[in-house]
Amino acid sequence: MRLSFSMLGLAAQVPFQQSTPPARTTGMSDAISKISPVPPADFDFKEGADIFSPKDLVELARPGSASANEAGDLVLVPVSKFSFGDKKNNKSIVIAAVDSTVQPLEIPLANGGTAFWLDSRTVGHVVSAGEGKNQELYAISVKFETESSVLSTPEPPTLVGEFPTSTSANFQYSSKSGVLVISDYVYADGDLETVKLQDEAWENRGNTALVYDSTYERHWDKWTGPKQSSLFTVSLFWSPGNKWIMGRTFLNILNGTGHHVPVEPFGGTDDFDLGPEHVIYTTIDPELPQAWHTKQNIYIVPVSGAEKPRELTSGKQGATHSPVWSKQGDKVAWLELDKDGYEADRSKVVIYDLKKDVRFTITQHWDRSPDSIIFSNTGKSIIATAGDMAKIKVFILPVPPTPSESTAHPDLPPQYTKEPVPLMDSGSSGGLQIVGDGKLFFTRSSLAGPNDVWVLRKDLDKLEDALHEPNGSAAGLAKVEQITKFTADALEGKALHPGTEFYFEGAEGKTVQGWILTPPGFKKGEDKKKWPVAMLIHGGPQGAWEDQWSTRWNPNVFASQGYVVIAMNPTGSTTFGQNLTDAITEDWGGKPFVDMQKGYKYVLEHYPEIDPERAVAAGASWGGYAINWIQGHPEYGFGFKALVCHDGVFDSIYNGYSTDELFFFNHDWGSAPYESRAKELAEKFSPVNFVHKWSTPQLTIHGSKDYRLPETDGIGAFHALQERGVPSRLVIFPDENHWVMNHGNSLKWHYEVFRWLDKYVGKKD
Repeated sequence: MRLSFSMLGLAAQVPFQQSTPPARTTGMSDAISKISPVPPADFDFKEGADIFSPKDLVELARPGSASANEAGDLVLVPVSKFSFGDKKNNKSIVIAAVDSTVQPLEIPLANGGTAFWLDSRTVGHVVSAGEGKNQELYAISVKFETESSVLSTPEPPTLVGEFPTSTSANFQYSSKSGVLVISDYVYADGDLETVKLQDEAWENRGNTALVYDSTYERHWDKWTGPKQSSLFTVSLFWSPGNKWIMGRTFLNILNGTGHHVPVEPFGGTDDFDLGPEHVIYTTIDPELPQAWHTKQNIYIVPVSGAEKPRELTSGKQGATHSPVWSKQGDKVAWLELDKDGYEADRSKVVIYDLKKDVRFTITQHWDRSPDSIIFSNTGKSIIATAGDMAKIKVFILPVPPTPSESTAHPDLPPQYTKEPVPLMDSGSSGGLQIVGDGKLFFTRSSLAGPNDVWVLRKDLDKLEDALHEPNGSAAGLAKVEQITKFTADALEGKALHPGTEFYFEGAEGKTVQGWILTPPGFKKGEDKKKWPVAMLIHGGPQGAWEDQWSTRWNPNVFASQGYVVIAMNPTGSTTFGQNLTDAITEDWGGKPFVDMQKGYKYVLEHYPEIDPERAVAAGASWGGYAINWIQGHPEYGFGFKALVCHDGVFDSIYNGYSTDELFFFNHDWGSAPYESRAKELAEKFSPVNFVHKWSTPQLTIHGSKDYRLPETDGIGAFHALQERGVPSRLVIFPDENHWVMNHGNSLKWHYEVFRWLDKYVGKKD
């Protein structure tokens, strides 16, 4: 949506009922009141020097993952920063020195694009030449002199070459082999050179019909078209003539295989890895119906395309993720789930020894699910990020000797069955990379701030050696340092709460964790029950509220608007062991709500400053289901005065038919929706069956491009509320999917949410 139009709706959607605007409005209201004929707003955000407002969230810089150069002395980070002033999302890359106090260098990218290292002093920048034109690759030279504190780009970018389309993405480059791997979308012939001609023919076909004989007909937020993703290689090297040269032949190394990489809808460069002469990748099993299977296979294929891909997986696995090469090129590793049809099964680290042709699993003993992995420089250990107790930590685990034959249950010496050692045990980390002499780079965010870059500069080799010893100790060897502070100035003085953990006994005697965030000005021990409380319910349901920054559901934004925030991780949550995650299967309306009732009671007992007469709740996805479920169960005793449901399930059986990824419903509800088990559970746990009890004022929000949970669920809930005479409001974002991504829409979302909550629990002066 163009920002000029979204600004018209930022402050107030015209209510269906008549309302009398206040005599004087401020803040956003003043700006909107000047735009006729939209009436003035009837609510304003809390703002101030110490308050982190929704507008602050939207305009705060958003750093991405870091990419270090080969020398390990510079890191490149993409940063975007939206401005309501110029109505633009300004994109740039920031280059920061690792071992120097030199001021970071920001390179604005007026036309956006993607940047990556070509060598230690050259950045490759891929950008479109204009609307409807192909992408081009430019080389940006970087000058770095520590003695004179110089970090600059001394000359204009130089054109290296052109891509055949405007949609190339996911660039991986190896200067050693002189090969660039990209992903792009092609038609059935697999030829990148014919895409533009076929695009024109498709657009001029004379109708707009989309016809399907199999799923996915649509996925996440896009209808499936005639093109599919594939991987291409092209030569790219530094010539003796002191210039970069890119070849003109783009070789489809997956042509004719039925393999599509990256895996839609969220796959990227973590779905494949470029080795010395081969690419390893993961793809959905081409023989299975995609919408009700999650099985992915790992393959290896030469960059020359001289051989067909060879499968490395056993054929008995579920999904696979994060395939990576060792630096030595003798081993590859990936993450693997056991169950086909379940996306939240425990992921395990699998190693394939290419020289010995042996595949073995090394984390059967570890009850956590890694998110991403890399090999160390020596190949003697694997570095992983994994969720653990509501944080995403960085772990190191030793690579055991290769067994004599392939096995998922190798008999390992005791030093290889110990708990992996955390290198960073707070916040949420990602973007692992090891370069140079063994420096480990990663990004880290927390509840109190977005991504910054961290590094483990030395002693990784000592740590590895200790882990391989039967009685070795890694204590005190891991010392990580922060090397960037992207948002420190913007957040200075803002009363951002770091989150306080609490634990309580939940359903079936299990220990359940949650977070408390208190607002600016909150003081423990206050005599009066003066603070309203907001219970936020996470989605998934196999997800978690983690010590992590969010640009969508940010607990600190709720706290800054004056709410004590409760964010619990009940049954079904991840990072607390597979048993708790699996326990929500076929029990959506059961144990999680026992947990939430007990957790809410615990908080009220330990935080007497909370006014339980001013309680609200909000949730999205499964959290939206939870809001609709709570509506129909007043006997839970929460006493919420207002509810917010974003993209939530209303009718579970309908959702079992209408969702894009059918496997999800089939697993969590015990069967396909037309079979007896799902019908039995829906009778018990579908919110639609309890509408006769709905009575709490509810705001319902939905995106029209949400194909995971179509908008008719939100409309149906709204209609139920309206027919029952329950105060209710519906907000539809025609251009949003399961999330709200547009910056103007994000501010509008926050406005509607906080306006609704304030209407029922705000203090009226």
